[in-house]
Amino acid sequence: MKHNVILVVLDGLNFEVARLAMGHLQAYVSAERAALYKLTCELPALSRPLYECILTGVPPIESGIVHNNVSRLSNQRSVFHYARDAGLSTAAAAYHWISELYNRSPFVIARDRHTLAGDLPIQYGHFYWSDHYPDSHLFADAESLRVAHKPNFLLVHPMNIDDAGHKHGLDTAQYRNSARSADIILADYLQGWLQAGYQVLVTADHGMNNDRSHNGLLPEEREVPLFVLGDAFSLNPDVMPKQLELCGTICELLGVAHDKPLCRELLRPAP
Repeated sequence: MKHNVILVVLDGLNFEVARLAMGHLQAYVSAERAALYKLTCELPALSRPLYECILTGVPPIESGIVHNNVSRLSNQRSVFHYARDAGLSTAAAAYHWISELYNRSPFVIARDRHTLAGDLPIQYGHFYWSDHYPDSHLFADAESLRVAHKPNFLLVHPMNIDDAGHKHGLDTAQYRNSARSADIILADYLQGWLQAGYQVLVTADHGMNNDRSHNGLLPEEREVPLFVLGDAFSLNPDVMPKQLELCGTICELLGVAHDKPLCRELLRPAP
């Protein structure tokens, strides 16, 4: 069965902070309407390489996107490409590196900030370039795309948690409160998304450390959450999904042909 999908990537969100600070998402888990899993991010634990990893299922050392300064179009097949090949519609409210990876590189503000281009992998987009761009605005951007265009696949990618981590570090009130704020903003949208039939995944690219950075092997840098919500998920607590499997799993939800690894146990068996 084909489903519409929303993928929320909360940039820089550590697993333990997500587990303890995100009360609205955890309310769904407590009600057995969602599940929370721990993922270990691929290496290096940097943003642009892991955007590519999440959206293509290819690790950085194979994709060639090995650090944040590799600024070019991806040479891999992403969820956006598979969806478009199947005639589905795509949208993203995201950091401008997403536009550079899958639409056009380099990012040109006047051309790419607001994207309406049926021939591109991401057809409808609102892209930002300041790390302090408010999460509240970003979620509003995403919802405007959803309401206006009803995309089959929507990426929602705010940056304030990562920004707080780089400014203050992992074990700080500012970082934890930024996660709490994102959870509260999500509360304004989640029920509507689910009622509209979307399957929702909420995850992160990487975590954060007390040095106000990330790139190494510390668990707090590599362990990230994956919340799944929607009737297409098994909610099996024993499943152990991998970050590399998100692309293929989303393609399965969308019902599109792909050649990516996936976590089939994450999904409810077809009737």
